[in-house]
Amino acid sequence: MAPKVFLITGCSTGFGNEYVKTALQDGHKVVATARKPSTLTFDGANDSNLLGIPLDVTDSKSIDSAFAAAVKKFGSVDVVVNNAGYGLTGEFEALSDAQIRQQMEVNFFGLIAVTRKAMETMRDLKTGGVIQQITSIGGQIGMPLRSIYHASKWAVEGFTESVSQEVKPEWGIKFTCIEPGGFRTDWAGRSMEFAETKNPAYDHLHGHSVMSRQEGYQAGDPVKGVQAFYELAMMENPPLHCVVGTDAYALMKAKLERYAESVEKHKELSNSTDVDGYKSQGLPRLAWNV
Repeated sequence: MAPKVFLITGCSTGFGNEYVKTALQDGHKVVATARKPSTLTFDGANDSNLLGIPLDVTDSKSIDSAFAAAVKKFGSVDVVVNNAGYGLTGEFEALSDAQIRQQMEVNFFGLIAVTRKAMETMRDLKTGGVIQQITSIGGQIGMPLRSIYHASKWAVEGFTESVSQEVKPEWGIKFTCIEPGGFRTDWAGRSMEFAETKNPAYDHLHGHSVMSRQEGYQAGDPVKGVQAFYELAMMENPPLHCVVGTDAYALMKAKLERYAESVEKHKELSNSTDVDGYKSQGLPRLAWNV
């Protein structure tokens, strides 16, 4: 199998850092991006298989420059891994407007900007490729104290599900939303931001203590998690969604069961609104021009 070219965002620590190692070890070429790429070092890396470049996902010029450098050096970009992002914890009413907007700016708007450039590059070069969105089980399930983090991840999931249906099959561009559970990266530690103040009405919720109890006790091994990400990237037909982690799997299974039960319980109400005499023509489509 010919080596692929991976472009991975957020490579300083955590999943991004481990993903670079995995791809290099399997003989691929990697564009490792970070705000300070000069700090990145990897065993087995050399000028022929690694390009470390700065990338700020909130800066469109930075994104354009990164892709241009990748294509100039390696000729293509085959797998784009949207890994850059961070967590925001705190009761919703305690979060500032600036914190809320910055969370969405990085986790959602930054990701879709990279996705846009990835799609354009893969289509124009006629190479196709895979775009992996590292979302979270939090892109499928909401939990207290992370409302805006969840909002950013749910937005990515909806965006990706929609845009995956817009591309022509002959372009060969595939998408996967990867939904990890808890892993022992620094996401719950150094990479976590908290509300700047405490709303006294929420004395029953304590974000700092919740996250400190989780840090270092998550089920997931980052090396094994990244191996799963890599295996998804190597699939000929990767799934649109894939949970990763025993906790994520259990949570998703439970949610699907609850959803199915609720949908069935309220089916008469749900099906009571058609125009008189309306005849279904199969599975509904929400886009009228499809």
